[in-house]
Amino acid sequence: MSLNRVVVCGLGRVGTVAARLLHEQGFQVTGIDARPIGTSEPFATTVADLASDEGLAEGLASCDAVLSCLPYRLNRRMAVAAHARGIHYFDLTEDVATTRAVAELSATARGLMAPQCGLAPGFIGIVGAAQVEAFEVCRSLRLRVGALPQHPTGLMGYAFNWSPEGVVNEYLNDCEVIEDGQRKWVSSMEWHEQLYVDGVALEAFTTSGGLGTICETFHGRVANVDYKTIRYPGHMKLMNFFFHELLMREHRDLAGSILTNAKPPVDADVVYVHVSAEGNINGRLQRREFVRAYRPRLVAGRQEAAIAWTTASSAVAVVQLMRDGRLPQRGFLKQEQIPLDDFLGTPTGRFFAQ
Repeated sequence: MSLNRVVVCGLGRVGTVAARLLHEQGFQVTGIDARPIGTSEPFATTVADLASDEGLAEGLASCDAVLSCLPYRLNRRMAVAAHARGIHYFDLTEDVATTRAVAELSATARGLMAPQCGLAPGFIGIVGAAQVEAFEVCRSLRLRVGALPQHPTGLMGYAFNWSPEGVVNEYLNDCEVIEDGQRKWVSSMEWHEQLYVDGVALEAFTTSGGLGTICETFHGRVANVDYKTIRYPGHMKLMNFFFHELLMREHRDLAGSILTNAKPPVDADVVYVHVSAEGNINGRLQRREFVRAYRPRLVAGRQEAAIAWTTASSAVAVVQLMRDGRLPQRGFLKQEQIPLDDFLGTPTGRFFAQ
């Protein structure tokens, strides 16, 4: 099946950057959103209600693939529609239930079903798998990612540059880990630790969804695997107070609105990536690390926030690899199946190596 015509659904910050990058790589791109988009974009745009069956049918009528940059709650319907039309499906979701549903659909898919193509899950899993492969025996894999303001204010030290629904979801849902060889579920906003990147003091704690399918892949091979979100010190304590002591966990939509109103997005952000693995190489215990701090940069001719370009660039790299025949052409794609060198060799994957 060819891959040239791509529909990008959801033209928020990430979706718009992804559509521009796909257009720049020679794809025929149509961007779809529920609201009219200005005429300054280099790709075609249209308005459709993607929460309705009619809008989905119209949006996916004539394309080879869809990249969903929509809120996670809409992705399952999008995946079902893509499956029914026999087209390739890509998304950015961190939602565990959505990914399971996509995996079930992939058993009878005529195209590739590739969820979790963003930053975490996504790029972080590609890096993690490459680290595991470096060891004869790998005893631990620790993955940490955080999208933060460069110049935080207030006790929370945060800005909602990412979907508030996604953040609330990952703060409250349980987290899959491998501990001492046992695959299990633990509560979010626990397992607190301190770490430093470029001399900046940070904290990390468990959140849901960032591992994607890594526990399934490495169960029985790596004894300890976990994912944590990176924040400035003190954030976890405040969020536990907000969600659990004030019972805002019972009002997720309201919680997202309150937090976004209090800490709106900023342009000067930073994305921290900290991946470490330990194990034996040539009979000696060693540790490997991949640590980066990504900041805003010029992408497709425009200055973009770090969280926008890292997420969009990761997804576009996967689409590019699929078009180039470097990935399976049908079925279910786990992000950790993607070779890191191949990923970094794509036009947008090179951003992560710089």
